Amino acid sequence: MVPSFLSLSLSRLGLWASGLILVLGFFKLIHLLLRRQRLAKAVEKFAGPPTHWLFGHALEFQQMGSLDKVVSWAHQFPYAHPLWFGQFIGFLNIYEPYYAKAVYSRGDPKAPGVYDFFLQWIGRGLLVLDGPKWFQHRKLLTPGFHYDVLKPYVAFFSEFTRNMLDKWEEKAWEDKSFDIFSDVGHMALNSLMKCTFGRGDTSLATANPSSYPLLCRDSSYYFAVSDLTLLMQQRLETFQYHNAFIHWLTPHGCRFLRACQVAHDYTGPQFPFGQKMASQAVTLYASGSEQVIREQKAALQDKKVREKIEKQRHWDFLDILLDAQDDDDNKLSDADLWAEVDTFTFEGHDTTTSGISWFLYCMALYPEHQHHCREEICEILGDQDSFQWDDLSKMTYLTMCIKESFHLSPPVPQVYHQLSKPVIFVDGRSLLAGSLISMHIYALHRNSTVWPDPEVFDPLRFSTENASRRHPFAFMPFFAGLRNCIGQQFVMSEMKVVTALSSLWTPHGCPSRWPSLS
Repeated sequence: MVPSFLSLSLSRLGLWASGLILVLGFFKLIHLLLRRQRLAKAVEKFAGPPTHWLFGHALEFQQMGSLDKVVSWAHQFPYAHPLWFGQFIGFLNIYEPYYAKAVYSRGDPKAPGVYDFFLQWIGRGLLVLDGPKWFQHRKLLTPGFHYDVLKPYVAFFSEFTRNMLDKWEEKAWEDKSFDIFSDVGHMALNSLMKCTFGRGDTSLATANPSSYPLLCRDSSYYFAVSDLTLLMQQRLETFQYHNAFIHWLTPHGCRFLRACQVAHDYTGPQFPFGQKMASQAVTLYASGSEQVIREQKAALQDKKVREKIEKQRHWDFLDILLDAQDDDDNKLSDADLWAEVDTFTFEGHDTTTSGISWFLYCMALYPEHQHHCREEICEILGDQDSFQWDDLSKMTYLTMCIKESFHLSPPVPQVYHQLSKPVIFVDGRSLLAGSLISMHIYALHRNSTVWPDPEVFDPLRFSTENASRRHPFAFMPFFAGLRNCIGQQFVMSEMKVVTALSSLWTPHGCPSRWPSLS
């Protein structure tokens, strides 16, 4: 039996706990209502579509799809309109070049209410940082994307693309359609691992049984990133998932955590950069990521090892990160290193995969443009059997086609920021500091006041003459302003090589088919 005084104490403790929860819940509700009032006041000068009393605009996104719905709203409300995910996260959604310039020429931080969702996955890397730390990381990472670093990568892009095309050749003989997106994703991931972290022993065409564990791990990472990208969008559009405690208790949150673990396993203890030195082979699979970083740092401090690395044809991205230091001799911490590794591994292959896949889709839809690209590429190659770095700048028409595919299908359709100071727009309307901004790149690229016939595939939009007449913030596939994509030259270089070789490939014995989207 429980003594009466103990039973009384437990009863009182339960009452105190319940009271404390109610008080905390009350203060949280007041905080949310004040936030709602502040955000609503910030955007009250802007007309917009009606909102659901609880879900905001989320239900309409689920019914029609967020991209097409926002484009339809952009026709109704020029310049911008309020956009609500639930009742407590509201943005001014903009899709006009002058509005974009007013905000994104300043370098305001990312919106914490959205990008905090990324922290469990990629940590505090360049994507989510702001202020002095963002500038420090940006400065330290920039040498990793210098032209001299990118030049040797052309050979690697070619190698992995040919492996992918060999696999497509085998599939083409089966005389039935097949999905290219996952193959492009694996190819892009393999290329990124080789170019930036020094591993190139997995490929789509590999048949060596000893490589199967690595292939399985690559596939797991690829599908985990696809899952995480979808889950992030679903979390943003589902207001009850905005609360972290509630989110982690749901099947959606558990699925997100499992996918995060797969991604971290890929860039954690088994991370492939240690394969450069045989002495680190055991470390790859037996130790934690912190130990691997410490050993790699020690290796770079060893004079003989450093001289050996410097004599290599190129430095890997990780070598550059480990060796980078600012004017005060400060280096990236271990936590910073892994955040940047996770960030670049995700962004480096996800953006490229999307861009290449949409380009190939457009080329299949419009074979006349593919024909022009093929003629240009054959002329550039001449008697060569592979591309050189200098060849990429000669791919004029191919580059216009790539940019037009970015115009129709930007890899990142929407980004979110928080104003660090007030802004006054070109039409005199303004927003207060602390307001949230959504830059809808997909709707901007379909703004008919900027782009005549925006749905038509027209590469000549990007001729030198036409591009010079367009507003600099009208085309933003890699964003614009101070926070533009640091890896855009890497992406464009890889896309040119992959799309050029793919445009030359013609499946034998396979009749032409109209491409489909799944």
